[in-house]
Amino acid sequence: MTDFWKTLKTPFFVLAPMEDVTDTVFREVILSVSSPEKLQVLFTEFTSVDGLCHPKGREAVIHRLRVNQTERELLKKSGSALVAQIWGSNPELFFEASRFIADNFDFDGIDINMGCPADKIAKQGACSALIGQNGLVSEIIQATREGSGLPVSVKTRTGIREHTTESWISHLLGCNLSAITLHARTKKMMSLKPAEWEQVKIAAGLRNSLAPEVRIVGNGDVESYTQGLQLLGETGADGVMVGRGVFASPWIFAGSAHDRPEAEKLNLLEKHIRLFDDTWKTTQNFNILKRFFKIYVNGFEGAASLRAKLMESRAAAEALNIIEEFRSSRG
Repeated sequence: MTDFWKTLKTPFFVLAPMEDVTDTVFREVILSVSSPEKLQVLFTEFTSVDGLCHPKGREAVIHRLRVNQTERELLKKSGSALVAQIWGSNPELFFEASRFIADNFDFDGIDINMGCPADKIAKQGACSALIGQNGLVSEIIQATREGSGLPVSVKTRTGIREHTTESWISHLLGCNLSAITLHARTKKMMSLKPAEWEQVKIAAGLRNSLAPEVRIVGNGDVESYTQGLQLLGETGADGVMVGRGVFASPWIFAGSAHDRPEAEKLNLLEKHIRLFDDTWKTTQNFNILKRFFKIYVNGFEGAASLRAKLMESRAAAEALNIIEEFRSSRG
């Protein structure tokens, strides 16, 4: 299979995997308002290999890998790649899970989460707990590559308690990966301290000397397309991954920094609500959708009041009626 990472034109931008955020619905919403040349790679939510490898567990996690047909059509039209992200600590389960994904889905690559700092995950020996576990990490990467036959990448952090970027990234560069995304913080830093992008520059320099074919993606505190380009220029990375920055504006990958009109924001919110309802009506709690309201309902007269009413809604139809009533009240 063609390794899409190798054919990406630099610089490129990536939508980060985010828990209970980057499902097929949100990815479609973002794709619908992004410029094809400005959003080249998207990720699923991270999915447990333990869950995928057990019938009952699979039922609980399989929705994380769902790709709606309408999203698939947008991906094809834009030429963007979609990567499944998985996590765990057992190489055998990585082999089984990656084979299951390759056999049953149509992803362009598989990414291994070695960066999530949540204690409940790290206590299982997974994600950020894998940093520095070089032998085990090599086995996991090899198992994933052999199980799937897909391009394999890793998303990680700079260290656990302190930066160990040089030794950690040097090891990963020797593991036959297609790409490494470096969140420019340690596990200990969580997201409480500013990202330190000089660590991305260190990673890019190591790549240049050790494995020039591996793509380096920087991540952390990117809030605009222009800022992302600036960071790429300063660090020598190939791409930028945007996570929470998309909450500042869903239009971040349109490349335009100006605020959007009220009508445009409400139209996109309605689109999101309808897509969510069509996709998850019987399987996902409507309250999950409420975390998104603030990214649309802001910056215009009456936004705070509208948002408060929406937060009290209990179903898609009710939320849509609230928006329509707000429009009518505005004349």
